[in-house]
Amino acid sequence: MQLALFDLDNTLLAGDSDFEWGRFLISLGVLDEELHLARNAQFYEDYKQGTLDIHAFLEFQLKPLSTHPRAQLDAWHALYMEQIIRPMMTDKARALVERHRANGDLLVVITATNGFVTAPIAKEFGIKHLIATMPEEVNGQYTGRVSGVPSFKEGKITRLMQWLESRGETLQGFEASWFYSDSHNDLPLMKLVDHPVAVTPDPTLLAYAEEQGWPIISLR
Repeated sequence: MQLALFDLDNTLLAGDSDFEWGRFLISLGVLDEELHLARNAQFYEDYKQGTLDIHAFLEFQLKPLSTHPRAQLDAWHALYMEQIIRPMMTDKARALVERHRANGDLLVVITATNGFVTAPIAKEFGIKHLIATMPEEVNGQYTGRVSGVPSFKEGKITRLMQWLESRGETLQGFEASWFYSDSHNDLPLMKLVDHPVAVTPDPTLLAYAEEQGWPIISLR
């Protein structure tokens, strides 16, 4: 069996689910536009530049989850899926997932974005397994804090290895491993797999992929 790992934002999705979730809550009047939008944009720019303080970002991004009941969050997310996410799921992205599924590969979405936002998206792609940054829950209510290691940069490796160990597997135990990503933030994990693939890569990843002779594709 082969392992197929997919980054989500700007890889399988033609956009960023984390950034758009904030914008969506602003459009509903849940978040204050003036206060939230500027910080959201700055964090997103830091991410693209490779300077993101993941803990500061998560404190900011997870706070709205702690201030509303889960039923209300789920209702908003259903609307978010319909209005924002499904239009970002391209035919090429769906076809790539289906090619790996048809090959009998183990499919995993591995993303820095939190599991509340991303679990329904992975499910929409028909991908059962998700490794995401996990928001802490107590008695079914989000606390606004993160649980465990954020799935970001080297943290993706940590979380992947923990997940494989929980299944009694290792990365080396697969016939081959694939990882699709758009971001240089994912270079630590891309360097570990057999087949790293740059998907509409940012300039830093593009330069590295060209230097290494990695495949460069677009799912747009």
